[in-house]
Amino acid sequence: MRKHADFVHLHTHSEYSLLDGACRIDDLVRLAAEYRMPALAITDHGNLFGVVEFYRKCRAAGIVPIIGCEMYMAPESRTKKERIPGMPDAGFHLVVLAKNLTGYKNLVKIATTAYLDGFYHRPRIDFELLGAHRDGLIATSACAKGEIAFYLDRDNPQRAEQTARRYLDLLGQENFYIEIQNHGLVFEDRLRPQLTALARKLGIGLVATNDCHYLQREHADAHDALLCIQTGKKLDDTDRMRYGTDQLYFKSPDEMTALFSELPEAVENTLKIAEACRLELDWGSKYLLPEFPLPHEYHDAGAYLADLARRGLAERYGQITPQLEERLAYELSVITRMGFSGYFLVCKDFIDHARLRGIPVGPGRGSAAGSLVSYVLGITNVDPIAYGLLFERFLNPERISMPDIDIDFSDRGRDEIIRYVIEKYGAESVCQIITFGTMAARGVVRDVAG
Repeated sequence: MRKHADFVHLHTHSEYSLLDGACRIDDLVRLAAEYRMPALAITDHGNLFGVVEFYRKCRAAGIVPIIGCEMYMAPESRTKKERIPGMPDAGFHLVVLAKNLTGYKNLVKIATTAYLDGFYHRPRIDFELLGAHRDGLIATSACAKGEIAFYLDRDNPQRAEQTARRYLDLLGQENFYIEIQNHGLVFEDRLRPQLTALARKLGIGLVATNDCHYLQREHADAHDALLCIQTGKKLDDTDRMRYGTDQLYFKSPDEMTALFSELPEAVENTLKIAEACRLELDWGSKYLLPEFPLPHEYHDAGAYLADLARRGLAERYGQITPQLEERLAYELSVITRMGFSGYFLVCKDFIDHARLRGIPVGPGRGSAAGSLVSYVLGITNVDPIAYGLLFERFLNPERISMPDIDIDFSDRGRDEIIRYVIEKYGAESVCQIITFGTMAARGVVRDVAG
């Protein structure tokens, strides 16, 4: 068996760096496996959208997933949302990686707060936020848009050193590194010796990275077109965003070792960081569901659900046949055994509230329409018995997974239902999911040709 590679990519942008990253996660993981990399990091711009997919696919390929984010550090405070002359509006770049579960939770908290409190051009953080949630994190100084490089490039070594010391004091010597990069750019050649000298002066580790935005070198032109789509520019515009290099690809370990042959410790430190990042996530073995507030006479969600279902059965059908009794008992036993009684009560509750407020509710769609319990509770309005619909398509005791009830509300009342749920269960227990539109062939042709 071949030994593992001596380099790990720690600065990598997937397609979730929207309209900037052109590395599909499947392809990233495949190429990392081909290069025998023991680990791989994901560090998308300002978000953690791709981490679940990335984590699972790395694990499946036998690669240690390193969850991170290239964050935007506000020049002063994340709450100061106004232009500061001479400073980048979106803030400075900073790569932050999770070492463990504590670090992952802190990373999620920081990224969320960046959107909710710090958004100004980009989701921004600051030293206060990073300091409050620093446990379990490793940070690196990022690319030329990082704060230390910013000051060095503007002939202000004192401010660069002050910034480096601030990160060092905040995170500790084992958890802060100065990044060096080599994409064949003149300003990087000028910065590398300065960054190296500063790191050695302060005893900070160096780490070599490649700012990966696409997989192969020959993808550079396609990525340039992607940037034009993002910024609404044309390829021949002279005043547009461009990287000016075709080196932002997923380089092999041999390429990276050769690039930094004079600084081998910077390559070795990629493995050191990878060894320190051992995040274990467990999805699916335990569900964290809201606890439905039961009437005082009930002490068990399953018993309350069963009583409501039997009342609903009588209301829906009038005459209760043995077939209906058997089907209802079976469904209730599966729901109770799988621990989803409270889930059904939660759904029934906000649907009842919608109808009470005169907000139109859809009849139900998808596999939930096959549930008699859903029908008799009023969650759906499709009779599964009349149409011969199968409950097992919705919940199957042989394949434990969350029930998925798609519920449609009128646009005019949807916000009220969301407010009701937030007020009942607390803002910390309610979130809205995001959906992503992919650039299919027709859209790509339109955007590129336009």
